[in-house]
Amino acid sequence: MAKKIKKKKFPLAYQPVGWVLGYAGGALAGLAFRKTWMALRHEEDAPDALDPDRGWGEILLAAAIQGAIFAAVRSAVDRTGAKAIARSTGVWPTKEKGGRD
Repeated sequence: MAKKIKKKKFPLAYQPVGWVLGYAGGALAGLAFRKTWMALRHEEDAPDALDPDRGWGEILLAAAIQGAIFAAVRSAVDRTGAKAIARSTGVWPTKEKGGRD
């Protein structure tokens, strides 16, 4: 019975850890995107959707690259955190086995 209670309470305890990991992952993804854009276009600033001097292709390319990098880094950080928690406590840090929407 104690194990079921631990499983119910543990995801709530993991939330602050998940938030910190998510914040760090977002910062890491932003840095990776800036480095990638610099390598591809030799520009420090990526185009913004509201930049009148940039074309559709350039804006959509930057958005696609940024989204792909963000998703990959977010998944890597989430998975690493979950695996570390599971190894140290023996409990997977989410209630369901499904991913996020």
